[in-house]
Parts: sequence; C-alpha cells; structure tokens
Amino acid sequence: MADGDKLEVREITRIERIGAHSHIRGLGLDDVLEARNISQGMVGQKDARKAAGIIVQMVREGKIAGRCVLIAGEPSTGKTAIAVGMAQALGLETPFTSMSGSEIYSLEMSKTEALSQSLRKSIGVRIKEETEIIEGEVVEIQIDRPTSGTGQKVGKVTLKTTEMETNYDLGNKIIECFMNAKIQAGDIITIDKASGKVNKLGRSFTRARDYDATGIQTRFVQCPEGELQKRKEVVHTVTLHEIDVINSRTHGFLALFSGDTGEIKQEVRDQINNKVAEWREEGKAEIIPGVLFIDEAHMLDVECFSFLNRALESDMAPVVIMATNRGITRIRGTDYKSPHGIPIDLLDRMIIIRTVAYLEKEFKEILKIRCEEEDCQMSADGLTVLTRIATETSLRYAIQLITTANLLAKRRRATEVTIEDVKKVYTLFLDESRSSRILKEYQDEYLFNDAVSATGSNTKVTPMEVSE
Repeated sequence: MADGDKLEVREITRIERIGAHSHIRGLGLDDVLEARNISQGMVGQKDARKAAGIIVQMVREGKIAGRCVLIAGEPSTGKTAIAVGMAQALGLETPFTSMSGSEIYSLEMSKTEALSQSLRKSIGVRIKEETEIIEGEVVEIQIDRPTSGTGQKVGKVTLKTTEMETNYDLGNKIIECFMNAKIQAGDIITIDKASGKVNKLGRSFTRARDYDATGIQTRFVQCPEGELQKRKEVVHTVTLHEIDVINSRTHGFLALFSGDTGEIKQEVRDQINNKVAEWREEGKAEIIPGVLFIDEAHMLDVECFSFLNRALESDMAPVVIMATNRGITRIRGTDYKSPHGIPIDLLDRMIIIRTVAYLEKEFKEILKIRCEEEDCQMSADGLTVLTRIATETSLRYAIQLITTANLLAKRRRATEVTIEDVKKVYTLFLDESRSSRILKEYQDEYLFNDAVSATGSNTKVTPMEVSE
C-alpha cells in the first residue's frame, strides 16, 4: 500500500460529548499546592486555584464537616471551571454533587427537600463486609450444551493456585456469568460464593506469550497463592441518598433508576443516620464527606439560605461550595440587599475565593486548549483575531465561534480554520453588545416594546438588577 493510501486508525476508548468544561482534568497544582500557569486544562487564576487546592486537601482528610466556600467573580472568570477541577482532583471515590440554584424550584418537591437530597448525595458511606470467594487461574473450562438446543447447560472448570488445583461443577447461572465475561483458559478469576458473581482480574503471566489471545488493554497478573477458597473483605461505596431511596420506596433500588424518588420522610433519614452510626462504631462503615457545588447561588431565596445555615451545623454535612457573579444585590424573597445576594449571617460562615479577569495572553491559551479539545486546527492569525474578539466581547462568545468557524472550514474542505472563517462567523452570529445596540436602534419596530409608550413619548426603562 502506498504512503498516500495509508488508513488513519484512531483508538476509541470512550465516546464523550464535548462540553464547556470537558477539557479540564484537574486544578493544575504541583505537590506543594502551587498553581502552574498552564496545566490540566487550567489557565491563570493562580490564587483561586491554590485556595481551591487547600479546600480539596481539607475534603480528602474528611475531618471537618459543614464548611462553606464561596467562589465569587465577574462573569467568564472560571468559577465553574475551578469547581470542575476540584471534582476531577477529588476523583471518583469522593461524592461530588453539582446543581444550579434554580433547580430547587420544582412542583414535585419542596425547596428544602431538594436541598436535603443534594446534601445527602454528597455524603458517601464506605461499607465493609467479609465474603467467601474462590480465586484462581482457569486451567480448563468445558461447557456442554444439550443436543436438542433446549434445556440447561452443564459445565466444569478446573482452577488452580500456586499450591493446589481443583475441579468444580458449574450451574446454569455460573455458566451464563462465564459466557458473559468471556472466561477462557489462562484467565485469573474470582467467584463470589454468596452471589455467584464472576470477576475477571486479568490474564496469567504464564500466558504472556499467547499473542493471539491478548489485546492492547490486556492486563497480566500473577497466579494466586494459597488455597482456592478464601475470605476477603469487600468494600461498597454508596451515598446516604441512595440508602434513603432504597429504604423509603416499595420498589427499593429500582427507584434510583426510574428517578421516582419523591419526598423522603425525616423519620426514615433519622433511622438511617442511627444505623450508619452503629456501623461506624462496629467498624463496618466509614463516612466519606463529599462536596455539594451550587452554581448561580444568588438564585436561592431566603428560605433556602436559612435551611443551609442550619444544615451546615450537622456533623453529617458535606463541604458546600457556591459560585456567583453578582455584586451587591437583593436577597431573593426579601427587600434587603446584601453582597452577592447572600444573607450576612451565612456569608459570615463562608470563606470566599475571588476570581479575577483573564489577561489577553490567558485568553489566547484558553482558546488554544479549546481548539485542541474540539479537534480544530486554527491558523495563528485566526487565533489572534479570536483572542481579540474574546477581549472585546466575552470568552464564552469566542469559544462558541470555534465550532462554527470549524464547520465553515470543513464546508470548503479546508484542513485549517483561517482568519476569513473567523470573520465570517463573527458577522453571522452577534454577541450581546452588538445585539443590544441593534435593539436600541430598531426598538420601534419590535413588538411589546417597553422603551416607547403608546403615546410615543419615551419612558424610563428599569434595568435588570445585577450589581451596584
């Protein structure tokens, strides 16, 4: 095959949709919690990222409950990005619940119930239990199917360790598990005697030369030592909310998949808290305090703030992180004004992280990272113009232009987005300031225009309250 005819082979391990913050892999900190200038998808905001790194360490230690953190700054300064970076830094073991302040306004449940469920989703319980398992290397597996095609299958398997070898008869349920897991000779497996669950640990090192039976992601492990049957500690991690749902619904854990959680009685939660406390005393369970992130926290009203103020005093409370871009504004549900639209007594409980506006060179680095994330090849001139657009309008608007400019380039079968593509989409899609300017110029031609009264005289327009 000629060089020009080579096929491009791309390894696909996981298919994900590209989101606004899908390029973020962590907070970009070194071992001493100092922020690198560009790392793990994060750019700039060194002080805010360092402060967030300290919060992450506090969450990992799990000794302090009920702390509240506020990330405050102007729009498009990376507040949500820092929260996503914290979630990535904490890993999958630590519960991280993300919600918007407007999500609590629902007809299905009260505001305080929605907050209660979010708080309990952010508290994990690591439950430990001992179970009997069979662990060994598959020497031979034989499954006989009925000649008629119907009826139960019959099978035998030979397992071994470094010290012993034993034959086992397989029931129909175990045979199905073996077939689903594609177990074959040379695999290291475990079988849970209580549930019959079969888990493939990997391939034996003695089969490392069997190139035809291995793939790129094959994991090789040592043959187990000792006896085949042994007792092993198994750890399950669930959230308090999942335990609540299982114990409050007739359908049990199926309610988790249907989403029909509804309101949960406080008596159920009290019983679960007492049971978890017993497990902790017996050493069967361990509490994992997580993080509840509330974006657009100014959308919460005074009732929600009062509830959170009380909930944070509990020893079962997670670390609550809020984000807002509001200045001194009205507290929702009252006529009083307060910094960030949050009551003073709750602000007094918070530690506040401030984000600052990005510099032009930081805009350029962020746009470059987004181009890589969206698989967009952009020319140097195009990136320079896009950076200038981000500086004069907003970073969010400039990021939206990346995808549209890339589509234009693909339409003309170009491999690179040029400055002409960027200018074209800039004229096709308006930003907020240009749209507002057009509205002021042609406001008489729009329906239901409040700027002009019925008699034609100008009336005073009250702007949306943002900050003072």
